[in-house]
This record gives sequence, structure tokens and C-alpha cells, in this order.
Amino acid sequence: MKQLLEEITPKLKEVFSYLHNHPEISWHEYNTTAYLQRLLESYGFEPHLLVESTGLYVEIGSGKPVIGLRTDIDALWQEVDGKFQANHSCGHDGHMTMAIGTLLLLQKLYTPEDAMIRVLFQPAEEKGQGALHFIEQGLVDDIDYLFGVHVRPIQELQDGTFSPAIYHGAARLITGTIYGREAHGARPHLGKNAIEIGASLVNALQSIHIDPLIPSSIKLTKFQAGSAANVIPGKAEFSIDVRSQKNEGINALMNAFQNAIRGVESQYNIEIDYQIEANIAAAEVDEDAMQLMRQAIVDTVGEANTKPPIVTPGGEDFHFYTLKCPNIKATMLGLGCGLQPGLHHPKMTFNREALITGVEILTRTVLNAVAYAKKEVTCNDNV
Repeated sequence: MKQLLEEITPKLKEVFSYLHNHPEISWHEYNTTAYLQRLLESYGFEPHLLVESTGLYVEIGSGKPVIGLRTDIDALWQEVDGKFQANHSCGHDGHMTMAIGTLLLLQKLYTPEDAMIRVLFQPAEEKGQGALHFIEQGLVDDIDYLFGVHVRPIQELQDGTFSPAIYHGAARLITGTIYGREAHGARPHLGKNAIEIGASLVNALQSIHIDPLIPSSIKLTKFQAGSAANVIPGKAEFSIDVRSQKNEGINALMNAFQNAIRGVESQYNIEIDYQIEANIAAAEVDEDAMQLMRQAIVDTVGEANTKPPIVTPGGEDFHFYTLKCPNIKATMLGLGCGLQPGLHHPKMTFNREALITGVEILTRTVLNAVAYAKKEVTCNDNV
């Protein structure tokens, strides 16, 4: 495998460079999808495009069991050097590169024998919508094991170390509008001040308490209202960030949030509209999948560089696959690559050589899963 890795490394560096320099935001990954299609076809693969969206998938082999590998393909929209633009500051360019590298290795190492490997190039992870879309398309209905990967900041993993699971938290990103009533500043009794209503909403959020054993938070992150010093503002726009380390925690927070909204509406006799802009599930990690990943890490970099599972407050829509499809056994590789200053920072950077190690770990993981899942099928058939 090492020799094959050396052979494809120059191409993978070229792939990363292209993807890094051509980022596209969620649901607009048109050129990225086209590039991936051309690249994969040039190596003899037959990519399956989606009719209703960007993204694609590739299959090797046929039959059961089905082993999946998922990568995300979108970028963030953020300000970089004073200019707003698409930017791969979450590492999806590296994730795609590792998925391509894994396919190229599997093409050489895997002989399809009554088993299928499906590699998913998923759009719109940053919106928390891409995984749900792939689920709706039926692309994971028959998958037995599913693996993913995410680069990790140095605060979680040092360069050259790897984790067999990432316990992401759940999140809801909410935007909303308060509809009060404008009035002259001299006649506040005729208005309903959207800023005062917003202050009541803040107090209501601060009074929310759930099980203290579940790390959780809910807080106002944006509030805009007012136009002139002598005008009582009747309208305000806000954003709220909701997070919990467990899915039951996020459900409890959302129930309390809805009660808080209804309470403030009743207090002022006004309306508050809100929308959930992003919805992220907390991780549901399978023990067998994690052990298969762990063995692949040990076989690649040794015990000393194999670290325990990571618990992180960040979110990842990968975990919808297991939440919505409990039959799927899944885990996600944590890739220590010296990433700094942090994920989503406009100047985020990392050691790109770690991607090559990631390719080897993912390839070993998929092959481990094929062998293990085939044993499971055989044992079940003999029962």
C-alpha cells in the first residue's frame, strides 16, 4: 500500500490544489461536481450524478454487505482579506482529496466479491442539509457501515495523531423577526419597542435549564433594530445559536425555546416569527465501526499516535445518517494535521501531508469493514 500511495501522491496534491482554489458554497457546488466527475471518469470509474442537486457517488463491486465512505464538498461564505467569498476553511477540500485517494487505492487493492463499496460526495454540509438530502434520495438505505473524516484543530489533536471517532454535538441555528409597533420617541405608550421585547427574549433564554449533565447552551448571537434616536423601533431581526452534546439535550432546549417565544409573544401581545436555518444531529457512534477504524489507525501509524475518541461542541451533518437510519454503523476519523488557528477561521491552514496518511487509514478501514461485515453475513446465514 505504501508504494501505491507514493505513486498517487503527486496527483492527490494536484487535486487538493484545484479544490482548494475553486471553493463553492452549499448547493452551488456545480463546478466541483463537474470536476469530480471528470476526474473519476478519467480513472475508469462511473460516477452517478444526482438529478435534483449537486454531488455524486461512485460504487465498486456489487451485492451485500455495503460499505460506505462519505465526504463533504461545499465551502463556507466568509470575509477573507476584506472580501466576501467562498472559502475552504473547514477542510472539505482535504476531505474530498482523501476520498479520491481512497478510491484510487481501492481500485488497485480491492477485488469485488459479493460486496459493494459506495463513496458519497455530499453537498451542503455547512447548511446541515446535505446528509438529509442523500437520505431522502435513498443513497444509504442499504449501507451497513459508513465512515467519514474531518480535519481537527491542534486544540484537539496534534499533527500526526488520529482518533477513531468524533463525538460532535447537536446544533440548531435560528433566525427570526420580532414584530412590535413603531411610534414617536415622545409617545412610547403608543408603540411596542422591539428592543425591549428582545431584552425580554434574552432573559427568557437565560432562564432555560435542562439536565446539567448534558453540556448545552442557547444564546442570542445577533440583534438588529432601530433607525433613528427619536423613533421607537417596531421591528427587530435576531439569530440564536442552540447547542447540546446529545440529541435529547437539543430536543429539550428546543421545547424550552418554543415556550420562551410563546411567553414573550403573550407578554407583549405581539408576533415573533423564526426559522431553523441549520439543524445538526449529535454523533451516534457504533462501537464495531469505531474498532475497525481504530485498528486501521494502529496499523498505519502505531499505538502511540492513536488517540481516544474526541468530544467536541462543533457540529457535523454526517450524524444524520445514523440518527435517521439506525441500521447504519458509523464513525468518523479525526485527522490530526496541525490545523490552526482554528476551523472556520478565514486563514485556516494545516499540514497537507497528513492527507496522505488519512488516505491509508480510510482505505484500511474500508477493507477491514468489508471483511468484518462479510463474516457477520456468513454467521447470520448459519444461524
